[in-house]
Amino acid sequence: MEHFQSLILGLVHAYGYAGLFIIMMLGNLAVPVGSEIALVAGGAAAGAGQLSSWLLVGLAATLGEIVGGVLLYAIGYYGGAPIAHRFGRRAEHELARAHGFYEKYGSGTVFICRFIPFVRGVSSLPAGISRMQKRFFITYHALGSAIYCFGLAYLGFAFGRHSDAILPAVQRSGRTLLVAAAIAVVVFVAMRRRFATKPGS
Repeated sequence: MEHFQSLILGLVHAYGYAGLFIIMMLGNLAVPVGSEIALVAGGAAAGAGQLSSWLLVGLAATLGEIVGGVLLYAIGYYGGAPIAHRFGRRAEHELARAHGFYEKYGSGTVFICRFIPFVRGVSSLPAGISRMQKRFFITYHALGSAIYCFGLAYLGFAFGRHSDAILPAVQRSGRTLLVAAAIAVVVFVAMRRRFATKPGS
């Protein structure tokens, strides 16, 4: 883990905003690159004068997230239906259900997923597969990404040389959100099935 963190930090320090952009883009293409590490490191580098501004750190990271998220969304959008068609009517039915879910709750789902580790790196794919409306996807993906990126960049900037001390706390809070999200999904599915099996439903 320490070697991985050193690698991420090295990329940020060596390539600055461009390195951060690439890291965040890959993180939104389902590559586990440790975006929170890169963001805090970028903010700390701005605080130390190695980068000119934590605001530019947040901007570069946000743009990387948007580009990566849109690419993964496009893969799902243009590849999801043909794949479902190959697997038959059952797959097409599930795809239609997913589309209905994202039509109702997609904006909130996309926004919330920007703050959940691992999920944030893959959440654009189901949004694309379900063919969520592009304008809503991009708007809420960008909004959530901006809050996440600027927030962690400022944390790194504010703590400066002590930024290593806050990384464990950031990672722990992320794991807590992941567990909470998993529990919420299980409860939602259980309640949905319960109401679906009631007589007359």
